[in-house]
Amino acid sequence: MNFVMKAALGGATKDVGKMLGGEEEKDPEAEKEKEEERQEALRQQEEERKAKYAKMEAEREKVRQGIRDKYGLKKREEVEAEAQAAMEQASEGSMTRPKKAVPAGCGDEDEEEEGIMDTVMKYLPGPLQDMLKK
Repeated sequence: MNFVMKAALGGATKDVGKMLGGEEEKDPEAEKEKEEERQEALRQQEEERKAKYAKMEAEREKVRQGIRDKYGLKKREEVEAEAQAAMEQASEGSMTRPKKAVPAGCGDEDEEEEGIMDTVMKYLPGPLQDMLKK
């Protein structure tokens, strides 16, 4: 079919192909340049966004520091570091770990083990508990 069209039109098939809905021949250099421009625009937008949020965060930190100074508060990181240092200092000369360092469920427990009847009694209404206790 292309051969017939070329022969009939004498090489003007590019324009006819466009009119009939065919694909346009695209310049790869132009596409490459457009893509590079688009990527550069995206990078620039991202940098602007990061700069904007960095500026906002700096302003917020300035306000936070003003509040800390006004009320004599410390940063959370400082408080946690002091607590950790105190815990390490308390256990420095000791052969055992501090109480807080013992994981739950290990070692001595203050609770007595309950029997199954005690557990059931907790969930019964008051009058039934009284009857079963007698």
